[in-house]
Amino acid sequence: MKFCVVIIDGAAGWPLAEHGDRTSLELADTPNLDAMAREGVVGLVRTVPEGMEPSSACACMSVLGYDPAVYYRGRAGIEARSMGIPVGEGEVVYRCNLVAVRDGRMWDYSAGHISTDEAQKLIDALNENMGRDNAWFYPGISYRHILKLKGREDTLSAICTPPHDIPDQPVIGFLPSGPGSDLLRDLMERSQTVLGEHPVNKARQERDDIPATMIWLFWGSGRVPDMPSFKQVYRLKSAMTSGVDLLTGLAQMVEMDVLDIPGVTDGLDNDYTAQVKGTLGALDQHDLAVIHIEAPDEAAHAGSAGDKIEAIQRIDADVIGPIRFRSSSGFRVLVLPDHPTPIESRTHNADPVPFVLWGEGLNPNGAAKFSETEAARTGLFVDPGYNIMSRLIERG
Repeated sequence: MKFCVVIIDGAAGWPLAEHGDRTSLELADTPNLDAMAREGVVGLVRTVPEGMEPSSACACMSVLGYDPAVYYRGRAGIEARSMGIPVGEGEVVYRCNLVAVRDGRMWDYSAGHISTDEAQKLIDALNENMGRDNAWFYPGISYRHILKLKGREDTLSAICTPPHDIPDQPVIGFLPSGPGSDLLRDLMERSQTVLGEHPVNKARQERDDIPATMIWLFWGSGRVPDMPSFKQVYRLKSAMTSGVDLLTGLAQMVEMDVLDIPGVTDGLDNDYTAQVKGTLGALDQHDLAVIHIEAPDEAAHAGSAGDKIEAIQRIDADVIGPIRFRSSSGFRVLVLPDHPTPIESRTHNADPVPFVLWGEGLNPNGAAKFSETEAARTGLFVDPGYNIMSRLIERG
């Protein structure tokens, strides 16, 4: 038996009043997902344990079959693992976004989805002007980067807010606060001078692109705990493809092979065809493969219902279609969002998400479409969410 997991990041959400009280999943034209729903097992799954942050780190850990309450110790540490950044005793790491603040309000949490090449130059400038032995910046992809601090474990007690949680809001009330926040706030404030004078930002402004006006620090973590390998737990050789460091970090933590597929990104420019072709090809040497697609989540953070619907439709046509028309004999598939990202809030929440299990040995349970409403109507509810992997592999 071969297995495929498709994580449609942030695809679930709330009904949109301006669109007839339908969600993005209900508005999207998804003939392949809907066919899978009619032919397979549909339900809801709680991927974020009650009381835990509704991050992709928690949610995707559940989807991969691991209990976040046991293994989750902060997102930045997972991303650092993906980027090859060692985190030793007495060291902590923070997600360091390049953001745009205008007139004291959060203008754009991603600095206009700044390019990786431009961001690299800005991170180099931050290290040149602000880096020292106990504070260093590491470049990542686009706007997402890492700050490592040494000897300041007290900062892990600071209260920090992700920038995508506060679109268009005054930032003054959301700066780091509490124990250890003095250093974090100081670094964020000093970054404004370095970035404001940089040629990259001047060129972006001349092109009417959104500049990166400052760094934003959040999701701090210390050393991440060791996790048992996926093969040890589930007896399957596995692989993953994703355009974000968080997911490749999770893959490395559980010793999944990370597929290097050209064209895989975190946005609407993702090469969906190459991603699914590379993944299905990897199943020749692996028992299970995970496809993580970030585009719907990015669109929702930007508040764009149109882009979110377009991303879902492209995933249905270019990813789900080829998977569905692969012979279902000896093949099972799990498709689900990791968490909802409603257009109205533009950030994650912990609501349960719809899932579909499809393939050999899986009998329909009455769903007519892949949506939040249809999933709730079936009455099937998986909680805790980390049991969803066992349902795919063992019971269906």
